[in-house]
Amino acid sequence: MPSGNHKLAMGFLDVRQVTRHIGVMVKKEQSPSVAQIARALVRRHRSATLATALAGRRQGWPYASLVTVACAMDASPVLLMSSLADHTRNIREDSRASLLFEEASGLPNPQTGPRVTLTGRLTPTMDGSLVRRFLARHPDAELYAGFADFQFYRMKVERAHYVGGFGRASWFAAKKFLFEDDDCSVLSAAETKILDRVNAKYSEDLSEILEKPGKTTRKGWRAYAVDPEGLDLTRNGIFRRIEFDQSARSLRGVVGQIGKKTKKQDVQE
Repeated sequence: MPSGNHKLAMGFLDVRQVTRHIGVMVKKEQSPSVAQIARALVRRHRSATLATALAGRRQGWPYASLVTVACAMDASPVLLMSSLADHTRNIREDSRASLLFEEASGLPNPQTGPRVTLTGRLTPTMDGSLVRRFLARHPDAELYAGFADFQFYRMKVERAHYVGGFGRASWFAAKKFLFEDDDCSVLSAAETKILDRVNAKYSEDLSEILEKPGKTTRKGWRAYAVDPEGLDLTRNGIFRRIEFDQSARSLRGVVGQIGKKTKKQDVQE
């Protein structure tokens, strides 16, 4: 039989194993899911590659084009397209499409970089909140957004494919990719109020978050859109995003996330 000391050592070993197991569980709980990583990548981008099927004489041939995008509260892509563009003629005949968002082309080996492909159907929308979000992200589009040949579209996402590098690929359904709709509805109703409050009271905190440590903080950053997972900001034609550590569903929640980013306990609403 094991001696008392051996039993004690075994007991310590068990405790260490349990502690290590708990640590791994906590780490897993704190780590973002693949869907969260994919959503964050999509939300950061102002442009994407749109793939459609050619209409007309070359019907069915794949056609890829550059488009500007914004995101709805739930991360659904929103586009503004001209009826004169080939991709618009294509989706009028076949609304199926895919969008590629990537952060790989600037790497020494692009194959190691992250990218997300969304597949779904593009349908026209007149939703005022989506129009506002798109124009806030692409202010130059206000010059032609009202023209008769331009139309806003929203992608009804069906599936998402995330690739994080070699051997790291995952398909998942729209229900997993899109953010919970109920939470988006609450935040959407208060978005204008939240943005006004954040810009009026916390602009210096936003600048502190965005600027690199040790450098002079450049003021003037303005939040132009908010969603449960972050804030979109602009300054002198530059666009950046602050991603929250936890989802926010109210002004108090948004302000709380700003406080965590600045590590200021007194930032509260």
